[in-house]
Amino acid sequence: MNDRTQARVEWVNYHHLLYFWVVAREGGLVPAGKVLLLSHPTLSAQIHALEDHLGEKLFTKVGRKLALTDVGRVVFRYADEIFTLGREMIDTVKGRSTGQPVRLDVGVVDVVPKLVVRRLLQPALSLPEPVKIVCCEGSYEKLLADLALHTLDIVIADSPVPSGSSVRAFNHLLGETGVTLFGARSLASTFKRGFPQSLDGAPMVLPLESTALRRALNQWFDRQGVKPRVVAEIEDSALIKVFGADGVGIFAAPAVVQREVCRQYGVSVVGHAHEVRERFYAVSVERRLKHPAVVAISDVARQELFATDRPRA
Repeated sequence: MNDRTQARVEWVNYHHLLYFWVVAREGGLVPAGKVLLLSHPTLSAQIHALEDHLGEKLFTKVGRKLALTDVGRVVFRYADEIFTLGREMIDTVKGRSTGQPVRLDVGVVDVVPKLVVRRLLQPALSLPEPVKIVCCEGSYEKLLADLALHTLDIVIADSPVPSGSSVRAFNHLLGETGVTLFGARSLASTFKRGFPQSLDGAPMVLPLESTALRRALNQWFDRQGVKPRVVAEIEDSALIKVFGADGVGIFAAPAVVQREVCRQYGVSVVGHAHEVRERFYAVSVERRLKHPAVVAISDVARQELFATDRPRA
């Protein structure tokens, strides 16, 4: 055996590695086949080829499901990093080589207030290098799936990734804020006096019971000893404000956008619930944020946007 043969580099088949990565990420051959548009037997054969090449089993059967072995988990972590870096490379080269703006794909969980999203994304548009933001809205579950497929750079959410989620993602806390209660001017003038006890029996437009904000508000109402009259429960945060502006009821919104809410919807402040905290997260597949626009969003959110609204004693 000559020196050149001894120094030969042992290469991995990246097609086999990609198929393994998608199967591990999607949780099985069938869902991975739908993503890759490949048959169950084809995927199985490709993964067996990778196992033969590595000399290790990557999956083991647990009932009807596939589970990663210890070696499989190690390979998956490397594969995750490899394909994440590959996508970043393509995005960077495409964005810069053509002279086009750098693209930032953002998913917004549908319950996050749009005025907060607008404030969060502003720093990305203020960078020296042009940035094109592409936003889509949806359920947390759907957006996490898109994040796992690398069709999104980040997801903006009002809560961390749910425990037990099959998507490997990281929570980056952007900041937190108290809550302000608003109403049309006629309502605000009536219920501002004696706040918060004045809220007992007051008409309110609230988010759905399933949301973090609603649960926090319910607990706050209990502590104040008040029971508002719920006239509407609405999922979309913008629609809540429209109902509130029409005088249907009092509504809550993050204190950090208090001025914008009053100006845009023509409402007045009824009172403040500083103990009710809303938190906002940038969720990514990266442990450390790398996209320059996402880094700018995170830095400004922590140092400026939420810096003036710290929790109160």
